[in-house]
Amino acid sequence: QVQLVESGGGLVQAGDSLRLSCAASGRTFSSYAMGWFRQAPGKEREFVATISRSGGITYYRESVKGRFTISRDNAKNTVYLQMNSLKPEDTAVYYCAADSGALGARRGNDYEYWGQGTQVTVSS
Repeated sequence: QVQLVESGGGLVQAGDSLRLSCAASGRTFSSYAMGWFRQAPGKEREFVATISRSGGITYYRESVKGRFTISRDNAKNTVYLQMNSLKPEDTAVYYCAADSGALGARRGNDYEYWGQGTQVTVSS
């Protein structure tokens, strides 16, 4: 069992930055690839970014490439999402998730554990 707790969300203006954190407890954090997903009101959950167990491989959805950076600190059992140049369309609840696969997946169904989410609101 893995417990995930996100933090760092908030209300910001377009162009601002936020860093989300996801603290994991339970089984060995480094045994899991980690991902970030988001869900805006009235929309389906969508993949944002994923990072492999070691942190050496990352993938991003096209719309956040160059603006968002996923990273992890296995010593601190934490995964981060640095979000720069935020846009109103980035407004959503952001979730972190753990995948027992090595590389990380882009489909939500591949993830076994989920956090409760943190709200990010970007005003124009």
